[in-house]
Amino acid sequence: MRKNQKMHIKIGDTVKVISGFDKNKTGEVLKLYKNSGKVLVKGINFKFKHVKPNTENDVGEIKQFEAPIHHSNVKLN
Repeated sequence: MRKNQKMHIKIGDTVKVISGFDKNKTGEVLKLYKNSGKVLVKGINFKFKHVKPNTENDVGEIKQFEAPIHHSNVKLN
C-alpha cells in the first residue's frame, strides 16, 4: 500500500457507499485518513464496543461509533 494515497474526495463532500453492508447509503465525509486511505462518513459503518463496568457501582454499556471505510468503496454523490 502506498503512503499518503491521493483521494478523490474531500471533507464535507456528500458520498454514496458502493459496496459493503451499507451499500447505497449516503452521508457526509467527516474525516480523511490519508495514511490508510480511509474516510469517516457520518451515519455509515456503525460498530459496537462493549464496555465493562470499572467499579462495583458502575454499569456496563454498549457504545456505538462510526468506523472508517476505504475510499474506493465510496463515490461522489
